[in-house]
Amino acid sequence: MLLPEAIIMEKMNIEQAWSLAKFLISKDVSSENTGSTSLSDGESLGKPHQADLSTLLLAAKSGNAEIVEVILRRFPHAVENIDGRGRNILHVAIQYHHIRVLDIVEKMEFPMPRLVRNLDRDGNSILHMVGIKTTDDKLEDMQTPALLLQENLLLFERVNAISNREFIRLHNNAGKTAEELFVENNAQLRENAKEWLKRTAENCSIVAVLIATVAFAAAFTVPGGPNQDTGYPILRNKRLFILFTVADVISLTSALTSVILFLLILTSPFRLKDFKQSLPKKLMLGVTLLIVSVSAMMLAFVAAVILQIRSKDQWMEFALYSIAFFPVTIFIFSSFRFYASLMKSFGYSLNQ
Repeated sequence: MLLPEAIIMEKMNIEQAWSLAKFLISKDVSSENTGSTSLSDGESLGKPHQADLSTLLLAAKSGNAEIVEVILRRFPHAVENIDGRGRNILHVAIQYHHIRVLDIVEKMEFPMPRLVRNLDRDGNSILHMVGIKTTDDKLEDMQTPALLLQENLLLFERVNAISNREFIRLHNNAGKTAEELFVENNAQLRENAKEWLKRTAENCSIVAVLIATVAFAAAFTVPGGPNQDTGYPILRNKRLFILFTVADVISLTSALTSVILFLLILTSPFRLKDFKQSLPKKLMLGVTLLIVSVSAMMLAFVAAVILQIRSKDQWMEFALYSIAFFPVTIFIFSSFRFYASLMKSFGYSLNQ
């Protein structure tokens, strides 16, 4: 009975949250706040209410895409709301890196040209907002500096694609272009990402070299030994011997390939553009091959042990395989979050 009660309570909480959101929407008088500055005319289009953020902009700032969608469905004109600094929903969504909110606004074709042209009171375009630092903490799933920098670069590329061409050369009131602002505010993150990648590549390459050494030695120490007359392995016709050979070759090849990839990372010039595609892809492929090499090495180890003891019991084989893959399982589970973030960033980069 505990599980159904928990589900019911969760459903009630969701319904109460939606009721509160709808109440705030109905009481929101800031939808009249549609003043902004346009690149084309350079003057205010209205008199913004500067006291508070509207419900829409608060939802956009917090990344609550569902609430944003409900508000825009009920009050489509609210998309033109601005805050006290002259920033519209695009400025806010881009500044706080809320991609889902950006997706929702992009689907509204009619207001997009106006929203894209708007500048805030500091002369910042939507492209400048990518490089402006936020005071809010980043989400936990983006804690690695290299992946966070990659996210920033991909967002800059995406916003540049939807913004006006002249925005790349546009200077804000501080005399900075969007690219200059981005490079300046991401300088420390770039340095952190560089150090993190170097440290990760060094540690992984050490493990990969050790695995390659073991796999190489195992290739010349075959189970059962060689035939004294012919020199061929005595157990070469056994099914498990073939499994041992294939697994050992896969382990050695994967480990050496991952070492090469990690060396490419260590010798990289670490240009800013390298963090967008090149370095994350090499890291993801290197870690993947490292996991494959560990798994293949344990598979070869179990095959060799079974060949040595020559047991015909099925339970013995099952027990040995289970025990052998225990460290592999621990390794995968311990690095799952890190690997999942790599896969997520790789998938996101493919969609750009």
